[in-house]
Formats: sequence, structure tokens, C-alpha cells
Amino acid sequence: MGKTFVRAIRGAITVERNRAEDILEATGELLRAIVKENDLCTEDIASAFFTVTADLNAEFPAAAARELLGWQYVPLLCAREIDVPGRLGRCIRVLVHVNTERSQREIKHIYLREATKLRTDLLPQ
Repeated sequence: MGKTFVRAIRGAITVERNRAEDILEATGELLRAIVKENDLCTEDIASAFFTVTADLNAEFPAAAARELLGWQYVPLLCAREIDVPGRLGRCIRVLVHVNTERSQREIKHIYLREATKLRTDLLPQ
């Protein structure tokens, strides 16, 4: 068995509208992709920190983690993203801390929908 580290996984997704169901659905899609691509189980997850742009306030993204993925005992926190003029709107971002034996290079960061524009350097080649 290898050495275990706490690693961070980044992800982001956009929504079309500021509606609770859109925020929950998009957050669930993003988190399921992070879990799948990084071969995680709930016990691997140390915490998750969500941010939303100023134009999203209909629901907490953390609600999707609890309701859709069952992350009842994972510490979750939501905040508002810095409102930089001209930047991508209607965006949900997440930083998930996980316990893993993977190296930083093996971590798969996930950017979906319009959020793919944020980190083109991390997209699969």
C-alpha cells in the first residue's frame, strides 16, 4: 500500500438559469464526473468548497452533494466567487479535497459546459 496524501480536485460547470433545480442538477453532474474520473468513494472525500458567481443564488451547490450523492458527513462550504467584470457568469466551481495515493499529475480536474474555457490547459488532449 502506497503513501496517502490529501489532494485537491478542481471542477466547474455553468448553468443556463438561476433556478434551484438547475443548480442542483449541474452540481450533481459535476460531482458525479469528479467521482467517476478520479475513482473515488465518499469515504475518500475530506471536504468540498463550492463557489458560485454573483448571478447564482437560488440554491446552495452543497445541497446537491448531500441530497444527490449522500455526502452527509463530508464537510461542505459555499461562498460567492469574486465578481470580476467580463468573466464567465452563471458558474459553479468546486474544490474537493480527497485522501488518495495518486500523484498530483494523476488527479483529473473536471470542467464542463461553458466552464471548459476556464482551464483549457487541464482538458484531456
